[in-house]
Amino acid sequence: MEWIERLNGAINYIENHICEKINLDEVAKITCCGTYHFQRMFAYMADIPLSEYVRRRRMSLAAVDLQSDEHKVIDIALKYGYDSPTAFNRAFKSVLGITPSQAREEGTVLKAFPPISFNIIIKGDSVMNYRIEKKEAFRIVGISKPLEKEIEKNFEIVPQMWQKVAMDGTIQKLAALMDDQPMGVLGISVCNDLEDWRYFIAVASKKVIDDTMEEYIVPSFTWAIFPGEGQCPQAIQELEKRIVTEWLPTSGYEYDKGPDVEVYINADPANAKYEVWIPVVKKEN
Repeated sequence: MEWIERLNGAINYIENHICEKINLDEVAKITCCGTYHFQRMFAYMADIPLSEYVRRRRMSLAAVDLQSDEHKVIDIALKYGYDSPTAFNRAFKSVLGITPSQAREEGTVLKAFPPISFNIIIKGDSVMNYRIEKKEAFRIVGISKPLEKEIEKNFEIVPQMWQKVAMDGTIQKLAALMDDQPMGVLGISVCNDLEDWRYFIAVASKKVIDDTMEEYIVPSFTWAIFPGEGQCPQAIQELEKRIVTEWLPTSGYEYDKGPDVEVYINADPANAKYEVWIPVVKKEN
């Protein structure tokens, strides 16, 4: 399973650079996918955001260092990337539940967070419907906001965007502009490594827009398209997790360097109908 080997290679890279600022672009290159897609895959596979995993590993190693009286707390803090004892103390306590000084006391119970090792468990107990579709470039129109490189920082940005457009009439305005495939209100994460990351709430359209809207051309890709329905956002998040952890590792495909697309055919949060589009490319033999 080459894909799993790449993920474990990324873990090895992180371990070898745990005392440095982790270069997300370099880690992603090991997995042969973009920085955004790597972070999403990691979070789904590990059930923890990448930044939190790194923080836990650093504090776990720092606890071992603290058991030795040879090192000052400030030196250990600097070793793991903290400029001040206060910031280090705060991070240490948030992860281990005790202060660095308490960790030095004999008999203190410490938590250990060993390195993750990925493997595949084939479930096969639930059907996943999907189709593979080649689509030429298409134009979207709507609104967007910039996204952060550490994707968990975006967990507030995106929901706030949806809440705002639902209340200020933007959804109705977008619906009037929609005249092209895919038909539905779109949530699109444009997060390749060649341009600034942005999240769009938009529709596919060929119509003229005013200055309250912006446009973006989604490039031509081969897409793996997964339909779903249920209460959102929980249902769509569960589908995306299954795509990454169950379908992708054994599909014969891997992520291409394109946007992720969520198509909301019926946007009622209580009983939404939607599709998840991920850009894919056939794995090389």
